Amino acid sequence: MRIAVLTGGGDVPGLNPCIKAIVNGAEALGWEAIGFRRGWSGPLRVDPRDQGSLSQHVMTLDGAAVRGIERSGGTILHTSRTNPGRVALEALPDHLRATHGSQGGERVDCTDHVLGVLERLKIDALVAIGGDDTLSYAARLHREGVKVMACPKTMDNDVFGTDYCIGFGTAVGRSVDFIDALRTPAGSHERIAVVELFGRNSGETALVSGYLAGADRVLISEVPFDVDRLAALIAADKAANPSNYAVVVVSEGARMIGGEVVESGEPDDYGHRRLGGIGEVLGQALKQRTGQGIVNQTLAYLMRAGPPVALDRLVAAAFGTMAVQCLEAGESGLMMALRDGNYETVPIDTCVQGEKRVDVAELYDTETYRPIIRNVRGKPMYLY
Repeated sequence: MRIAVLTGGGDVPGLNPCIKAIVNGAEALGWEAIGFRRGWSGPLRVDPRDQGSLSQHVMTLDGAAVRGIERSGGTILHTSRTNPGRVALEALPDHLRATHGSQGGERVDCTDHVLGVLERLKIDALVAIGGDDTLSYAARLHREGVKVMACPKTMDNDVFGTDYCIGFGTAVGRSVDFIDALRTPAGSHERIAVVELFGRNSGETALVSGYLAGADRVLISEVPFDVDRLAALIAADKAANPSNYAVVVVSEGARMIGGEVVESGEPDDYGHRRLGGIGEVLGQALKQRTGQGIVNQTLAYLMRAGPPVALDRLVAAAFGTMAVQCLEAGESGLMMALRDGNYETVPIDTCVQGEKRVDVAELYDTETYRPIIRNVRGKPMYLY
């Protein structure tokens, strides 16, 4: 058996432990493993006729190559937001321009090339580690007849079909630490701290981080907020605090009632524009309405910087190990998952069959903009 591994989308702590578990599991079975560099950009940009192309986009993976990588954040394979099924004409690799450049339209489907690369490299199975965008293309390859396994990762924890994604625990832990630390300048200067967190269109990261850090108010993507009501609430929070400060946590996908999500830049290969900036907008709005000083902080990449916490190492290693065990059993087309605290597998296309969002009715008070857990008994360890 010769397997390939790739990591796509945003980097998160936990990718390297997952890679290591896959490689060590394969090596124990006498299998060979390679890694495609930079996610789906790897097989897209490989020209099998060019040895230099192979060395640039393919990496040999063995026990020596993955030794100690579980202690590091990010991914040794690097990553990108590439979708070979809809490549922008200007991003088409030179070696594909003659064969694919005349398809028509602004986007080109290069899946036939990816399939050819897998065949030329004698890849028997592929393990994709990524979010719903990366895994949706893995599902496409499964439909094309490729033996594929998927491991869900995203600090947003929004892949449908699993309760937990690699990277979420570290992102929450980092966020809680930074929110706690920001109380120092906010309290010293008697201001309102507005902390913006990554999360795209899911508010889970903001909800859980704000809950654990004891933020005064938490704004999530799922519930548009009334800025006037929020201003009155946060001003009262500040006045009631002996240190005369308050903390608001806001998800990057949150929006005011009647407003739009703050986005910028051109859409990526999956149609997503860059989110971010609601924290600054909110800070200005609160300053105008309350007359109070504001501390604005966007945590952004700090949430997914550095080594993974123990939980992400554990889940990543389990997902990687399970992917190899499934391949050994002759299975294909599966996504690794955690459901109700148990490791399970679901069909690989589960990730595109729905949206994973905060259960507002159970976990959020829409009047006070605060996390609230209405019932713990009977819930899985991951309440969200």
